[in-house]
Amino acid sequence: MPLIALCLWVVLAWLLQIVLTAKQSWPAAYGLIALGLPLVAWLGLSLGWPWALLGVAVMALVLRWPVIYLGRWIRGKVK
Repeated sequence: MPLIALCLWVVLAWLLQIVLTAKQSWPAAYGLIALGLPLVAWLGLSLGWPWALLGVAVMALVLRWPVIYLGRWIRGKVK
């Protein structure tokens, strides 16, 4: 069941990408992140940590710009 939820999350992200404008995409990304965190926990608890890592990888591929900005922010804090 958690894998089906992950697939539905990907479909929702795809639909939001098609429907929303660029100005609306960041709030949608925050919402997808808020939905994705419990989903990753559910994957980890139900199927094990390798599946949770797979879920994180899928979500990072879908939400690549928030991940890029997070990496830049962390790099700036470290330097």
